[in-house]
Amino acid sequence: MFKKLFSHTAIYGLAPQISRIAGVFALPIITKHLSEIDFGVYGVITAIAGSVAVLANLGLNIILSNTFFKAKFQYKWAWRQIYGFLILWNLPFSLILGSLLYFFIPQEASHNSIPIILLNVIPIVLFGPTAIIGAMYYQLSQKPFQVAIRSALSGLITIGLNILFISHFDMGYMGWFWSVCVSTILNQASYWWPLNQKLGLTPIFNFKFRYILSSLKISLPTVPHYYSSYLLDTSDRLVMKILGVNTGDIGKYNAAYTVANLVQKVGVAAGQAIGPMLNQAYVKKEEAVARKLIFVLQCVFFIITFQLSIWLKEIFSFLIRNPQLSEAYPLGIIIIMAYNYRPMYFGANYRLMYNEKTKVLLKVTFLAGVGNLLLNLLLIKYFGFQAAAYTTFAALMYMGYAGYFLKEYKRIATLKYYPIFWLFFTVFLTLLARFCVELSIWIKFFISLCVTVVSLVSYCRLRLYEKKRSY
Repeated sequence: MFKKLFSHTAIYGLAPQISRIAGVFALPIITKHLSEIDFGVYGVITAIAGSVAVLANLGLNIILSNTFFKAKFQYKWAWRQIYGFLILWNLPFSLILGSLLYFFIPQEASHNSIPIILLNVIPIVLFGPTAIIGAMYYQLSQKPFQVAIRSALSGLITIGLNILFISHFDMGYMGWFWSVCVSTILNQASYWWPLNQKLGLTPIFNFKFRYILSSLKISLPTVPHYYSSYLLDTSDRLVMKILGVNTGDIGKYNAAYTVANLVQKVGVAAGQAIGPMLNQAYVKKEEAVARKLIFVLQCVFFIITFQLSIWLKEIFSFLIRNPQLSEAYPLGIIIIMAYNYRPMYFGANYRLMYNEKTKVLLKVTFLAGVGNLLLNLLLIKYFGFQAAAYTTFAALMYMGYAGYFLKEYKRIATLKYYPIFWLFFTVFLTLLARFCVELSIWIKFFISLCVTVVSLVSYCRLRLYEKKRSY
């Protein structure tokens, strides 16, 4: 069980992260050719694109997942109709995205407005729904390698193009947009043959409107739920733009996410790995198995984020060869530790989604996102862009733990998950990491060694316990 959790998380997370890690080591090469303005422009455009990204599939992922598990031998009929509907829907969606980008592109990049819009829209129009359906199939079939290898290759292509466009051709922020566009198209197109020919999941364009409408009634309430990810992870840059924060400071904040983005991606990968396993446990009514998966994953996250945080000063000094940008490491610690919310979030919210209580998710995820947005609007104006890191931490903690206190969850819960304990331990580790980051290298080395030894001993004992149970 745990072997599958770690191996699938590693494949979903670490395999694609090979390219991202390589990309991090490429930063010393490309940051010599980038300014705060470049980071700022890219951060703002990414925030704008993210503001409507959730509309690309209208939350229909939950229908794809539920039909796959609950109608194992009839799901293809449903998936083909959704596939056809999404292809048609992506045309008006692209117009929405393009229009939004046009009005919010920073002044410093106004002369590149049309290329920026096209580079963001073209991948969606060409193969967007194909990638959605294809990746979903492999994830639910627990074939993570198919998704991971595509992500890894796409990432490596992006890195190579970044070095070419930014370092060699000195294209600045436009190098990022060109690299992402090309690699995204190649990645998405790779799903077309296996999806349409091998699996026979061709789109049905004369789909039954009644089925699509009934599906949307279930999926649309999840749109605000998924939109919360944008409100929590990316909207702060857009708020800074609206409040008049200069593009250079936005660039510093964007740099603070350099390592945190990797942790966030690992959290997404863990969700892809643990989701099907939790669904299987719920079907078999193995509640203890589900809780153990959550607890083990939470401990792993604590180990990873704490270790990264105490060394973040040195990591930033090595990776970001820009003195002003590398000083953003204190904010990076707050953001990294905030992503510890993820495992406990799975425990409550995956249970609610499995029971199709999608509307109640708004009380958790959407409220967390709106709360973060309002706090940013209030605090950034008076305390500067640094306040966004702390509002993100508070909002993510709410999103991770609020679900356990909902009456709808309590009605279907059978075991205690001790959310208060995990919440306070997260806050404690964050404060400890913020203190330890300023210690000498030798003291931090000793702390890391102790954490590593304790982790390995705990893992060995856990494996031994699992083997005894299997006998």
